[in-house]
Amino acid sequence: MKSNVGGLDRIVRIVAGVALVGLAATGTVGWWGWLGLVPLATGAIGWCPPYAMLGLNTCSTKH
Repeated sequence: MKSNVGGLDRIVRIVAGVALVGLAATGTVGWWGWLGLVPLATGAIGWCPPYAMLGLNTCSTKH
């Protein structure tokens, strides 16, 4: 897997994911807050399946 998620994109995904999971864990939002695990995982891994399917790449370095 080539990395296709760049630095700023990764930071935004991780922050949004942590926020959603935190809100879900405290009961502030419903079960849908656990969907924050998806951007959290793609930010941590650095690879996004929809980006790969659409040919998008926000990573500045090409591997």
